[in-house]
Formats: sequence, structure tokens, C-alpha cells
Amino acid sequence: MDFTEAYSNTCSAAGYAVKNGNVELLKTLIQKGYSLDIADNRGWCPIHEAATHKSLRCLKLLIHAASSAQCIDLKTFEGETALHLAAKCGHLKIVQILLKAGANLNAITNENVTPLFLATEKGDIAVIKTLLKHGARINGPHSACLWSVLHQAAYQEHLEILKLLLEKGADKQARDDYGITPLFLAAQYGKQESLRVLLQYGSDVNCQAFDKATPLFIAAQEGHVECVELLLSNGADANLYCSEDDWQLPIHAAAQMGKVKVLEFLIPITDRICDTGRNKVSPVYSAVYGGQQKCLKMLLQAGYSPNAQECPLYDCLSPLCMAFSRRFFAIVYILLQAGAIVTGLHYCYCLQYQCFHLLQFLLAKGYPLPLGSHLADVVKYGLLSEHQYKQWLPHLLLAGLNPVDLLSETWLNTASDNMLNFTLEFTNWKRLPTVVEQILYCRRANSTWVHQKYFEISESQEEIQREHGYI
Repeated sequence: MDFTEAYSNTCSAAGYAVKNGNVELLKTLIQKGYSLDIADNRGWCPIHEAATHKSLRCLKLLIHAASSAQCIDLKTFEGETALHLAAKCGHLKIVQILLKAGANLNAITNENVTPLFLATEKGDIAVIKTLLKHGARINGPHSACLWSVLHQAAYQEHLEILKLLLEKGADKQARDDYGITPLFLAAQYGKQESLRVLLQYGSDVNCQAFDKATPLFIAAQEGHVECVELLLSNGADANLYCSEDDWQLPIHAAAQMGKVKVLEFLIPITDRICDTGRNKVSPVYSAVYGGQQKCLKMLLQAGYSPNAQECPLYDCLSPLCMAFSRRFFAIVYILLQAGAIVTGLHYCYCLQYQCFHLLQFLLAKGYPLPLGSHLADVVKYGLLSEHQYKQWLPHLLLAGLNPVDLLSETWLNTASDNMLNFTLEFTNWKRLPTVVEQILYCRRANSTWVHQKYFEISESQEEIQREHGYI
């Protein structure tokens, strides 16, 4: 919370004197009995001003005049004591004076922050040594997110402090509210030197957060190449399961996030069972999902299959299906060139996303035409693209798709005249199935179909018309 001195008149007379370092005025106010515990709009009392502004003489006067030891540990609205403020500012002399006066060196703020944590954040090793000498608690949480002082030192990359804390017995495996250790934190934020120190002091290189993520996984995800190399050289396991819900390894994280340099390290040492193994997920899926063309090419060149196992995690039958569903058409071409298997489903994707150049490409390569259940989707998405039918329908029909397979009741009743007539051009319309002829006649009778003149009515259709009284 960022309090400001918006209302300066809320500051007490004693607070004003301390803020300005006016020792004589403060003496006078004390002699006259002015209160020393009146807070301003931030909850700050004179002792907080003295600690922040490094007013040694004012601080000594306040301590001497205080009616009880509790005044030393008065808290601001944020829960900070004078010792918190002095530690945060790196005022060693103030810290020493407060500790000698009996200040609580393990007091916590509203966010559960200790003076030692603030001194670590500041990077003031002299203050830290003083606090530790007087018995400051080194282990346990020192913040709302359960960070320890070791977490903070690693994050700030205060290496001298980091070593000091480790030598003083700081818990190398301390966990925050996500189960993250200081080493994990260093890997996550690319703090290579902190990582090196923690490894030298024996931190667990394969520690896992509560979601099973490892330092190697998070470093790979963030693309911290030097950290990845350092972790691997210290025994990090590239094949350690790294997710509570999804089957993921560091290679998946690197592939999805496009971390090419990291991927170069991981490809040779990752177990290939993840490529096509049952109930596993190929990193090819990860590269496709992230739209990472370069990573995908690297995986394919390294021998990963473009026809990976079915992936319930992503609800995809194949990487090619994922590429289509995410409309990554450049990746579709990469997979096709690598030998991805094409089915009728992929023609349906082309129509669904109106990617007609890809449909023409598939037909030109001679991939199998849609059959069976896929024909219903061809009809469905074909009707949605009827205004562009010249870009796909002729190509399908010329490639050998049986036009009769398109002439479902839906197609016959809703297709535009032009598209319907074009389809009939490719049929032996004198031998149309009876049900098709009947639907066509009804559509013409209702004046919803302007047919070509040479689409004559067959004898069988005439019989049907007579039977129903149309002629």
C-alpha cells in the first residue's frame, strides 16, 4: 500500500520535530509532556520517523522518554515496526540501537514480513549479520507467500548474503505456497549465479513443486539456456514427470514455448517413449500447439513422428488435426512434408476453415478422398461455403468424389441453384436414385430450383408424379 503525506497536519508535533531532525524541539516537546505515540495518516509515530530518517539522537531521546518497552514496537498501518523500517533502509546504527533497547527482531508486518527479510531484500549484509547475531529467526516463512530469506536472497541474486545464510543453516529445501524452493526460484527467473551457489551447497536439483514441475522444466519453459545447461551438468533429470494433470517433460515446455536453444540440449537426452507411447504426449503436439515452426522442424528432423499417438489431453487424433483446428496452416504443410497421414477428416477441416488452397494441395498429392461419416461433414461445411463452391467443389469432383454421395436431402433442399446444377453436371442424371429425383421434382414444383433444361425427368420420376397427382 502506498501511503502519502496527503494531509501533513495529521503529523504530531513530536513527529514533525523528528522528521526534520530537530533535536532541541523534540527535547522541549518531551519536557512539556507531548505525546510520543500519536500516529499520522500512515499510522507512523515519531519512532518510525526516527528510524527512517536516521535520526540517531532523536531515536535515543524517544527510547529514553518512552513510558514502556512496547513503544519501541509500535506498528504502522502496514504493520511495520521501527526495526522493519530501519532494516529496509539499511540503517545499521538505528538497528543496533533498537535491538539494544529490546525491539522484537522477529516481529512481522501485515504481510508476515520480518526485518531480516527486508534487510535481505535491501542486500545489506551488515544489517543481516547484526540481526542474526542477536538471534533473528533464519528459517520458516518470512512473507505472505511463504518465501524464506533464502528465497529472497536467491531472487535478488545477493550472492554473499546467500552464502552467509546457507552457512548459518538456512533451509535449502524451504518451500513457498506453491512448493517452490530457492533453487527452483533461481531456475525460474534465470538467476544463474544464485543457482550455481545453491547447487554448490547441495540443494536438490530435482526438487518438485506441488504441481510436480522441476527446476529443469521451468528453466526450459522460460528459455534460460545457461540455467538449463547448469542444471543438466549437476544431474537434473530430463525424464522426470513434471505435471500433476498432464504428461509433460522439460522437452514439451521448450517445444511449446519456442525455446530452440534449450530444445537442442533436451532432444538427445529425452526418452523417446513420449513420442508415440500409449497414454503419453509427443513433444510434436507441444510444438504444434504453440505454433512453433522451428521447434517442430527440429523435432521432426531428429526423428520424432509427424503421426504421434492420439492425444486425449488436447482432444486431437493427430498433430495434423491439431494444426488444422488451431488454423496453423503453415504447420500443416510442414507436417505433410514430413509424412503426416491424411484422412477424409482433413478435407472437412479445409472446408470448415475455408482453406481451399490446402484442399487443392491434398487432392493434387492424391490423398484418399472423404468416405463414410466424413461425407456428412463435407456436405455440412460445403453448404456453409457454397458461395465459394468453384474453389473446392470442381476439384473434389474431378478428383473422383462420387457426386451422388453429396446429394443428401440437406444438399438437395438447401444448396444454391448454381451449386446444385454443377453437382448434377457430374452425375448420370437419367439414372439418379428415385429418392433424389423425387426431392428434385418437389423443389422444382415449389419454384425453389431453376434447373438446366437438359435435366429431363426420367420415366420413373413421371410415374411418381402421376402417383402423387402432380401430372
